[in-house]
Amino acid sequence: MVKNCIENVRRKAPLVHNITNYVTVNDVANALLACGASPIMSDDREEVEEITSICGGLNINIGTLNQNTIPSMILAGKKTNELGHKVLLDPVGAGASKLRTDTAVNLMKEIKFNAIRGNISEIKTLALGSGSTKGVDADVADAVIEDTLDSAITFVKAFSKKAGCIIAVTGAIDLVSDGDKCYVIRNGRAEMSKITGTGCQLSAIMTAFLIANPENQLEAAAAAVCAMGLAGEIGWSNMQPGDGNSTYGNRIIDAIYNMDGDTLEKGAKYEVR
Repeated sequence: MVKNCIENVRRKAPLVHNITNYVTVNDVANALLACGASPIMSDDREEVEEITSICGGLNINIGTLNQNTIPSMILAGKKTNELGHKVLLDPVGAGASKLRTDTAVNLMKEIKFNAIRGNISEIKTLALGSGSTKGVDADVADAVIEDTLDSAITFVKAFSKKAGCIIAVTGAIDLVSDGDKCYVIRNGRAEMSKITGTGCQLSAIMTAFLIANPENQLEAAAAAVCAMGLAGEIGWSNMQPGDGNSTYGNRIIDAIYNMDGDTLEKGAKYEVR
């Protein structure tokens, strides 16, 4: 049950190492604290191996990619693999530039990931080794909607088997697969796309869920997606006249902070295909 996944995070309070982008780093840290985990932000190559050694897992996000942090990502990722810790890749904007695409593809070669989370355009870029996106947003032509759901599930399952890790595609309909099963998740609100960082927060939260649920990785990843989407729904229901996207972002983090296992179990909207 997804209930157990969030309860395990709160009980174990996993420490998560984040090499993430500086646009959203504060919200990522607060989202981790809200779900019961603890964040460490470190991206200097002189310390990333030491820092990741004391953590349960690593969240790599290429949102503000630069030549200083790429070696740090590889060093930390290899150390995480060596220690048998969990590691997740968020290939933000893969397809938007050659550097992003090449870096994301190379990270997949250098590091054994437990999960990769991105929008459908980013994931397709990784699957093909090339592609294009609308900046850091999914291309409308790629969107996972009811009409394209069956083919999207087939694609995600196939790529999960090829990559050897859980693939999470988030958007209007979320898909989380380990190659055999695919969770189809319908939590969330369209307004979440008007806030910078909800995807970055989800990647960090998912890393915490993976760390805290080592025996149930697919369900843990799916539970994280449900939790973030449900927080978007609860946060929106608490909006007041005059509130905007800044307030909405805070209300989402508050909703995560106040979410217990029963709330998640009751509010999660998913099917397994």
